[in-house]
Amino acid sequence: MSTAIEEKVILPKKRMSFGQWFLALGWRHIIGLAVVVYSVFPILYILSVSFVKNSSVEGQTGLFRSFDLVNYVALFQDPNRPFGLWYINTLTIGVVTALGSVFLSTLAAYSFSRFRFRGRRAGLMSLILIQMFPSVLGLVAIFTILSEAGKVFPILGLSSSVGLIMAYMGGSLGTGTYLMYGFFNTVPKELDEAAKIDGATHTQIFYTIILPLVTPILAVNVLLSFIGITSDFVLASVVLSTPESLTLAVGLQQFVSDPFSKDWAMFCAGAILSAIPVVILFMYLQRYIVSGLTGGAVKG
Repeated sequence: MSTAIEEKVILPKKRMSFGQWFLALGWRHIIGLAVVVYSVFPILYILSVSFVKNSSVEGQTGLFRSFDLVNYVALFQDPNRPFGLWYINTLTIGVVTALGSVFLSTLAAYSFSRFRFRGRRAGLMSLILIQMFPSVLGLVAIFTILSEAGKVFPILGLSSSVGLIMAYMGGSLGTGTYLMYGFFNTVPKELDEAAKIDGATHTQIFYTIILPLVTPILAVNVLLSFIGITSDFVLASVVLSTPESLTLAVGLQQFVSDPFSKDWAMFCAGAILSAIPVVILFMYLQRYIVSGLTGGAVKG
């Protein structure tokens, strides 16, 4: 009995011409390179200006022509501009507000997702409608409320970190709640029913079963809230007025507010330092970002 041995002939792959390669793949590389350059150049320019000794950046036609850390040292030595205190205020307000708003939004999202009560649909529609209006419309109301509240409770008044935290938490509840509501709907309700059969209460179900499953959306919400709060200028500039209570976004504006003595080098040095916590938090939570942003898009 004879057996036929089939030999597989590997033909050499035909090389594409430049025009074929460009139409198939090349244009993607060019667009990707342009986006990278467009995104990285401002960062490199700010970093380069932060190393300039002079306060004026006129005549700086190249990147990294000088390298000096004098601006970074001077940021912490100016008694009239307490950069270190601004840094602490920003981190405190950002961390407390991010954690507090995410916690309250999680409770509200769990209630809308799991419970059926009168006014549930109206509440969800209200969250959507509130997000349609810009937060700038509420600045006058927030200023008036904090001004009047400070007469009774000084800790909640103007130039108070607590008052600013309360304003931030109230403004972020709508977006955070609706974002997590879609993610909670992807968690099977059979898990709740099985836990109830075993005698678990709603509190036990929420903390021991639901929260571990929605960790990605919690991380995304914390990141978005922290970035929005630490970079906010409008509301912080309205509420805070004393030099000791300012945040980084408001405090750094003092370096370039005077048209006759703008110190762009100091401003860029402060901007680089203020971006470090955001970068660290982003790198730490990046594994949750994709799943957290897309997990609630479709109900499972």
